[in-house]
Amino acid sequence: MLKRTGQNRLVSVEILENKTFTAEVVGDKSSILDIRAVLEDWSRVNIEVQLRNLGNMDRRSLFYWSREYTRSLDAGKDYLELPNVIAINIVNFEFLPTGDFHTSFHLWEDTDRVVMLTEALEIHFVDMIKFKALREKDIRNNPLHRWMSWFDKDSSPELVEEVVKMDTAIQKAQERTDFISADKEALRAYQMREMALSDYTSGINHAKRETQKEIAHNLKGIGVPLEQIAAGTGLSAREIEKL
Repeated sequence: MLKRTGQNRLVSVEILENKTFTAEVVGDKSSILDIRAVLEDWSRVNIEVQLRNLGNMDRRSLFYWSREYTRSLDAGKDYLELPNVIAINIVNFEFLPTGDFHTSFHLWEDTDRVVMLTEALEIHFVDMIKFKALREKDIRNNPLHRWMSWFDKDSSPELVEEVVKMDTAIQKAQERTDFISADKEALRAYQMREMALSDYTSGINHAKRETQKEIAHNLKGIGVPLEQIAAGTGLSAREIEKL
């Protein structure tokens, strides 16, 4: 059941090994941290959806993991009260040089890989680019394949309908999505976020274009042939001639 606490929206979701957790939606314009969740065993989960590669994804993920880890312990309390923290990064770009779209990391001993320092740290990366490139998706036997098919905006309506029917957890998530879509306040926040992302992309592309023109202008000034300038900057010969 969808509940509200102040300005945050609380939802129950089932995604990690069929464990149910309560999630607080805290997304913002830049998709820094989208969901904070608590599992039934009190482990904390940070779920981040990163649409663009802004660099330093490894350190960014560690930073958000550490922030969630340290905020859980008040001064004077026992370290035993620190929870396990799981960071899940769903990225829309190729980040790690592996063949699998899903990678996970823990704190293992360097030479004896059966020895784990602690279960407190667990970090996942889900690469949507690699997932989309899979020739066959096993939605019948692999829950993660079903979830990613549901998350993928390019999935056909037929596929989305199929995975929703196959998975009760995704059915619940779809119901929450439909509920939020009917909520004018939540829908406006979503639309503002989409506009902010478009503005950001437009600004980056404009700055890149202006830089290309400046470089082309300088190269033209020292007599570099138009063909070479075009090849180096990506501008057309006609654009360069107008500089």
